[in-house]
Amino acid sequence: MNIGLLQELTEAHGIPGNEGMIRAIVKRELGGICELEVDSMGSVIARKAPTKPGSGRRVMLAAHMDEIGFVVKHISDKGFLRVQPLGGWDPTQMASQRVFVHTQSGKLNGVLTQSKKPKHMQTPGDANKAPTTDDFFLDIGLSGEAAQAQVQLGDMVTMNRTFQTMGDLFTCKSMDDRAAVFVMIEALKAAGEHSAEIFAVATVQEEVGLRGAAASGSRIAPDVMVAIDVTLANDIPGLPDELAVTKLGKGTAIKFMDSSLICHPKVFGHFRSLAENHKIPYQVEVLPAGGTDAGAVQRLHGGVPSFTLSIPTRYIHTVNETVNKGDVQASVDLLARFIETVGEADYSLD
Repeated sequence: MNIGLLQELTEAHGIPGNEGMIRAIVKRELGGICELEVDSMGSVIARKAPTKPGSGRRVMLAAHMDEIGFVVKHISDKGFLRVQPLGGWDPTQMASQRVFVHTQSGKLNGVLTQSKKPKHMQTPGDANKAPTTDDFFLDIGLSGEAAQAQVQLGDMVTMNRTFQTMGDLFTCKSMDDRAAVFVMIEALKAAGEHSAEIFAVATVQEEVGLRGAAASGSRIAPDVMVAIDVTLANDIPGLPDELAVTKLGKGTAIKFMDSSLICHPKVFGHFRSLAENHKIPYQVEVLPAGGTDAGAVQRLHGGVPSFTLSIPTRYIHTVNETVNKGDVQASVDLLARFIETVGEADYSLD
């Protein structure tokens, strides 16, 4: 496994609408094996032509490049910044975090801090108040004049957190969804001969409404669509087993449904059969809330058979998103086998 590439992807910075750093990595990795173009929203569309007599089937793969983050929305006369969240932040996970503010002249260090009394001065009522995103501000260590000279409204703010290994686990910010971008890249490299025309799309703006996938899916008009994304692994102390959704170390996750789609039964069955026939560890995912790029593409052009392959992940939408090495590899292996066989699969519901 190319752990260096996974580290590079997760440590890169790119919120919805500002995915250029990740786009450059994707183009570098796939430029030698695919025809590349970038659509008007910024998604990378990598076309891999059939390597044996074509079936005529157009297949779209999608993994999103953006991570949850913030943009600057106010600069005070004292140099403090207020930010607008992009993506689903839990305010309880935002406190006391280090961040980068990405300005035209370079990155500035900052701390994301809740506007509240310190512990020493809190009343019981203060301590029990639930935070909201509006309670937070950034301290970048500059005077009001210096901050206003260097920072502009709309500047990107991302989390200052690096990749690390813990036993068989990898943790970093933005495993959602850079782990899936990694899986898509590695599966394209690993796949053997295939008869389908493959369009691997590194999409933009998923975290704010699946926007890039809807645009690229409309353009490609695929016959089959597979999103690659992370899913909840709630296999942690304090939560009952029935809420786990998936578990780390048990294999890739074959999605049955989430709140954005019910996966096409024939595509679901194809993935399950491939996993069993090739002895690739897998688990079935039923996700009660949350969605992926597949939910946006499924409803295009009168309906597209759509599915999501998921990477079990602990602590999603925090700075410590955590995956298992074996689950990531199982996802690569299964997606590669799908690419090889999707051209001949029967997805009719008659």
